[in-house]
Amino acid sequence: MNFRSENEAKKPLSVFTLSSLTDIVLLLLIFFLLTSSFVTNFGIRVNVPRAESSAQVQQQFINIAITPQGEFFVEGERVQREQVAAKVRQLHQQNPGSSMVIRADRDAIIDDAVHVMNIAQALNMTVLMATERTFR
Repeated sequence: MNFRSENEAKKPLSVFTLSSLTDIVLLLLIFFLLTSSFVTNFGIRVNVPRAESSAQVQQQFINIAITPQGEFFVEGERVQREQVAAKVRQLHQQNPGSSMVIRADRDAIIDDAVHVMNIAQALNMTVLMATERTFR
């Protein structure tokens, strides 16, 4: 049973639905929003040396960055060399089981890194040195 008249031809669909495309875009947006929250951004750019192996970092850690100019950043906040011990002690008292992660630039002075390591040893903290893994 054809209810159309013979003069009435089938017209092409003039409206294209974008629902499938918007679903894909929405899923991609959710994916990128979720995965971007896993990226840790320390905010201070240092050029760390490369290492063959890596260690797992505990969830609670105190991050210290050392720049080639001898500047110290404790948890992203610039601190004078003389005040590093007090700041680390304060953070360690707030999180007693915390470890220390040192992100020293490869061009930084070794004495600056040793200074921070001595502070960690005095507080019986585990010290981890941040490095980039080499790929072969």
